[in-house]
Amino acid sequence: MTLLVLGFSVVAILLIVGTVAVTSVQLSRMRLLDVADGAALDAADSLDVGAYHQGLGGAVTLSDRTVRRTAVDYLAQRPRPESLLGWEVVGGTGSPDGETAVVRISGEARVPLVGGLLESVGGSVTITVESRARADLG
Repeated sequence: MTLLVLGFSVVAILLIVGTVAVTSVQLSRMRLLDVADGAALDAADSLDVGAYHQGLGGAVTLSDRTVRRTAVDYLAQRPRPESLLGWEVVGGTGSPDGETAVVRISGEARVPLVGGLLESVGGSVTITVESRARADLG
């Protein structure tokens, strides 16, 4: 009987620890996505210098350089949540069509209870999110 209770206790503890870890990573992902949304919105409002020469069409004119610079500046001004060990703007950030801002941000999540175990086997949880925004003029 003691063995059965011990076995069920171990299973229950593993389920609780797993649930806490997965929930923490999901919350980190949502925080990272929130920052990516803000950076994309900020970048969509950043008028590229070329618009002064070419004029405006149906949306604010953007360039890859403008979107990336705005996203990096936005991240530098935001406080990083405690659930993330680090974050950065990664490849794929830019404007594929000159009117849509695409921001990709990658961050390393802090995983409670099992983070030390992950680090001991050389792993971590890296989250990459993408957000898009467009500032139409019409």
